[in-house]
Amino acid sequence: MLKIEDISFSIAGRQLLSGASATIPQGHKVGIVGRNGTGKTTLFKLITGAYGLDDGSISIPKKARIGGIAQEAPASDDSLLETVLAADTERAELMAESETCTDPDRISEIHTRLMDIDAYSAEARAASILAGLGFNTAAQARPCHEFSGGWRMRVALAGVLFAQPDILMLDEPTNYLDLEGTVWLENYLRKYPHTVLIISHDRQLLNTSVNSILHLMDKELTFYQGNYDTFDQIRREKLAQRAAASRKQEATREHLQSFVDRFRAKASKAKQAQSRIKMLEKMEPIAAGVENAVAAFNFPNPEELSPPILRLEGADVGYDGKPILRDLNLRIDQTDRIALLGANGQGKSTLSKLLADSLPPMQGDVVRSSKLKIGYFAQHQVDELYLDETPLQHLQRELPKETPGQLRSRMAQGGIGPEQALTEVGRLSGGQKARLSLLLATLEAPHLLILDEPTNHLDIESREALVFALAAYSGAVILVSHDPHLVNAIADTLWLVKDGAVNVYHEDLEAYKTLLLAERGAADRQAKPGKKVKKKRLSNSERKKVLAPYLAEVEKSEERLNKILIIQGKIDEALADPEIYAHADSSRVEELSAKSAEAKQAVAKAEALWMEAEEALDKKRRET
Repeated sequence: MLKIEDISFSIAGRQLLSGASATIPQGHKVGIVGRNGTGKTTLFKLITGAYGLDDGSISIPKKARIGGIAQEAPASDDSLLETVLAADTERAELMAESETCTDPDRISEIHTRLMDIDAYSAEARAASILAGLGFNTAAQARPCHEFSGGWRMRVALAGVLFAQPDILMLDEPTNYLDLEGTVWLENYLRKYPHTVLIISHDRQLLNTSVNSILHLMDKELTFYQGNYDTFDQIRREKLAQRAAASRKQEATREHLQSFVDRFRAKASKAKQAQSRIKMLEKMEPIAAGVENAVAAFNFPNPEELSPPILRLEGADVGYDGKPILRDLNLRIDQTDRIALLGANGQGKSTLSKLLADSLPPMQGDVVRSSKLKIGYFAQHQVDELYLDETPLQHLQRELPKETPGQLRSRMAQGGIGPEQALTEVGRLSGGQKARLSLLLATLEAPHLLILDEPTNHLDIESREALVFALAAYSGAVILVSHDPHLVNAIADTLWLVKDGAVNVYHEDLEAYKTLLLAERGAADRQAKPGKKVKKKRLSNSERKKVLAPYLAEVEKSEERLNKILIIQGKIDEALADPEIYAHADSSRVEELSAKSAEAKQAVAKAEALWMEAEEALDKKRRET
């Protein structure tokens, strides 16, 4: 159980928490929600002890392991699989100690503990997690330094999931996942055996993977049972009740004040007036309970063009002379709402760049309407804003003929207030930067709006505002997003980008998610669906290379079994010694008997692992 009692915390003179309390039962999966800037990440740092409390206390179970993602995996020479295995420090330390330990009692303890934590299946578990997050077998063997920061964040996530801490803490984990990785993570978290705390603005994740919500608002914490939709309904009902109570109280207050104003000066009514004055003084005001409205997005609507507005004819596209997508024959009308599906690296962003005219075709034709205007939002554009300039200066560069008043009006339509308009971009939040980038992408009323992960820095309320804006927008939309709620709300057509091709996906998103889970759970994750893998005869040296790890596992299993058998033999010898019974040392007999039982269990498990290794070797010999 995680207990938060009356905690208060301030940072840089701003109070984020005041007398906040919550109790999280063991094994609960909790979504932590609240507007951007309310202190959700700060709460994580208080729980881990990275920040000290001003007041109150946070207690966690003794010996409970807390795990989270502090930063991306290091750019080391270790393979992805080795990096993930090293994340379980207890296992790594025990495995290292088992190689050098000579004390029989300690060896027994080590192997018993290794079996308790399922250490001998660790490689398979680590590989399964990496595969779920988008790394195939070949990628898992590559060194970490070959991957970009975003991919190493996935490796760090794989590491913390593999280590299986008692309290798993994840802060916006889907920000660096694609839709496919998000679907897998939803499923994984549902089955996670311990407590989960997850900060997320992904409504779908909060509906499918958690069973309670911790809401941070007005410096206080409120715990709700149920998923996000349940929480949202209860919260809205409470807000409506408070608003009704506030209106009723205000009407009563006005009635009392009216009586006081009319009769205070009359001697015959003075006592009654005084009584009502006291009632007014004692009346505690009821807050209306209405949250500040989220600034809306307003995208200017374009003029109507004749269909199609864009057409691809036999187009190939790629980089450095190597095509990523081939023979594309696609059509886009102004009424289309299309979501691109497909794992990272399959070419979704490449197709977006081709459609946006920021990447030329290597072959074939891209036919665009002569009046076509395209708005393109990509995550990297948020990072390319001028940090030392204000939003107003960004707009002045794009629209030099407009007055400051006109520019401020445009910013207001994009949800950028007067104060933010004059604040340097480097000091704005991620959500405010995303709003500025979206505003810049839609200034010219584009007929086609291409959005590549537009919600990464937006909170749930801002995501809903984006949904409403896109619903009202009269241009075509091409959407790449890991947010299933956004995809379901906006897209009426799905294109699957896979294996160098782009095809219409005729099922719905739920069917695609089911397909993904089935594919990522398949035994051979390297083989592509529908393609047969041709067998070729291996040379003796190649066959030895293939069999080497299986032979090594058999030898390791035999060595492990022999070590445990030696320990068991020594325990049995000690138990057979009449001396310990002659001295009536019952505690020693009980200790040895317990160790004997543990040794027998260890032998049984070691024998089973050895037989599995032998069977795997025999199977691989037959295959090669």
